[in-house]
Amino acid sequence: MKPLGPGDPLRLGPYRVVGVLGEGGMGKVYFGRNAAGEPAAVKVLLPELAGDEHLARRFVREAQTARAVTSEGVARVLGAELESGRPWIATEFLAGPTLDDAVGRFGPFGDAPLRELARSLAHTLRDIHATGLVHRDLKPSNVVLTSRGPRIIDFGIARPEHGLTLTRTGQIPVTPGYGAPEQVLGRRVGPAADIFSLGTVLAFAAGGRPAYTGAEVSAVLYEVVHGTPDLELVPEPLRHLVAPCLAKDPAVRPSPEQVADAARPARGAERLWKAGPLADDIRQREAVARRLVGEGGRAGPPPLSPSTVGADRARPSRRRLLLTLAGAGGLLAAGAGGTAWWLSGDDTPSAPSDPFDVPPAAKAKPAELGTDTGTPQLLWGPFPGVADAGSPPPLPVRDVVVCAAAGGGIAAHRVTDGKQRWRAGDAHADAGYLSIAGRLVATADADGVLRTYVASTGAPMWTADVKASALLAADADHVYVLTSDGALRCVATADARVRWTRRPPLPLTGGRPTAALGSGVLVVCSGSGDVLAVHTRDGAKAWVRKGQATAALAPAVESGTVFLGGHTLAAIRASDGKELWSQNPHRDVERGAYGWGPPTVAGGVVFVLDGDALRYLRANGEEANSPVIVAGVAPPWQPPVVQADSVWVVESRDTGVTGFPRSTSGVAQTYPLTGGQNRSTAGDGNRLFVLNAGTLLALPVF
Repeated sequence: MKPLGPGDPLRLGPYRVVGVLGEGGMGKVYFGRNAAGEPAAVKVLLPELAGDEHLARRFVREAQTARAVTSEGVARVLGAELESGRPWIATEFLAGPTLDDAVGRFGPFGDAPLRELARSLAHTLRDIHATGLVHRDLKPSNVVLTSRGPRIIDFGIARPEHGLTLTRTGQIPVTPGYGAPEQVLGRRVGPAADIFSLGTVLAFAAGGRPAYTGAEVSAVLYEVVHGTPDLELVPEPLRHLVAPCLAKDPAVRPSPEQVADAARPARGAERLWKAGPLADDIRQREAVARRLVGEGGRAGPPPLSPSTVGADRARPSRRRLLLTLAGAGGLLAAGAGGTAWWLSGDDTPSAPSDPFDVPPAAKAKPAELGTDTGTPQLLWGPFPGVADAGSPPPLPVRDVVVCAAAGGGIAAHRVTDGKQRWRAGDAHADAGYLSIAGRLVATADADGVLRTYVASTGAPMWTADVKASALLAADADHVYVLTSDGALRCVATADARVRWTRRPPLPLTGGRPTAALGSGVLVVCSGSGDVLAVHTRDGAKAWVRKGQATAALAPAVESGTVFLGGHTLAAIRASDGKELWSQNPHRDVERGAYGWGPPTVAGGVVFVLDGDALRYLRANGEEANSPVIVAGVAPPWQPPVVQADSVWVVESRDTGVTGFPRSTSGVAQTYPLTGGQNRSTAGDGNRLFVLNAGTLLALPVF
């Protein structure tokens, strides 16, 4: 949730507006409370769209259809005002993560929770269909997990049975990969369309990745109509529950009652939402919501640990409470927008009074695309001597790009012109640096104290003395570090407390490790090339793979699969370490050369160096495009950088960096570089940032 910004209302009908839950193309959803202190999610049509007759009809229809559904499995409509200059709909506020958020943070559901999820959603669909409606947009982001079980939200395109979906010209009438074939084809739909969507939701929850994928939207839609669902990661006992829902013919799909009967959850399965890490997350969100509506944000959490900056602060600000609710269920997917927070006056940042009161991140306008012919023309730079020659790869964070500063510390440069925005001299760049939700930059000092800074301004925020020797990975809620004595440690971003500390199942020796985060696991590749995965919820061992590489090659995690380079290119199931497939390189690893480099996954395609060739592989290991030869590549390899329609590869010696078309049908272009032995890249906002020893520059992509 975000704090209110300029132009946001302070009151809508009986509801006092507290914060912004989300924003999309049609409107905003606010967190509000009435005079009795009851919370609500209040959806408002954007003022500039209020005159659009089509959208106004959809908004009115949503209120009417949602009111008709009285099931316990949906968010109840509490009130609406449709004739005012700013029409709004208030619904029950659900303080819980969406299903896609829960799977991303805690991993795929096991047998018991998956069956209970299927039973609950099937019963809710039964209730929806009993009113003569079809939801038409069931997907993981429209399922909120609460302490009372799963709830279905968003009736924005719900229609009476056999009605056509009302869409604007050029719009896709379904969410790609979750809408039924008959919806994709624009045919009339009935309740069976929701059953197909239920099958895709269950497949995602059980396997951690969508049942239908493709490099482009059109490819996903084609797979839905003509292809076979990918249920490889769905455990065998659960496939009989999921597969019948995905039948192409609506007539042979099961009814909601048949799905619920086939699920047959264990007795007492409804208690699954009240115990475990997911339940803890739900309770935390509910507690924050109660504080906002009951006490106006004045009640504080338990005292912070002594290692935390601001440990003497007993009560969080309203802004901090709002940020703690980020990701809670609303009626509209949260957008990337927000009001940029800037310091006025000089460039010297000052620390906010609350170190957890993180302001919204600034956002830079993407650069214009370059051409795919000739030598790239610099966006800015090169700026020699601004970075340390041994800097880790550059780190773009919204409107700045971070690197190790020449002379010590870390520095942030503006992505638009390369000028230094701020510098933190107490940072120890050898430990690395990470982005926390695009808002903070995290690093460590020479004493192992974890330090965080506002990305746009450099204002120092919270710290934690966790003996960090290397920063491994971070998400919005946690930072994962390797300690000076070789342990793995998880630090919460909400209060800087250590959530768990674990000895890794194998030593992380041989140099600085690399890591990736996703599907409920932290995957770490040691300096000696061994790979381990631990569960993010508690640090317990998930799996180990020894001898994968000769050095620390960065893993990639995508939709429940871990991709590893080295002696083989291996696709590993994130949850249990099962090898899904592997391929040998064109030339085996020899004296540290050849073999596979670290992979990058984008748009369902794995981009990876195989010796002196750039390979394009689908997630199942099949060739997506023909390989292309890369000149002058030698370890230490960097992962390819994918931006727009180009893939960029770091080359050694006097070659430089080269961009290849993602489709391989165009012409590659090279920006020559000389003299740099420590060369790395990163991409964001249609920009390629290049560190060549101590020189920093930016190139356009195509």
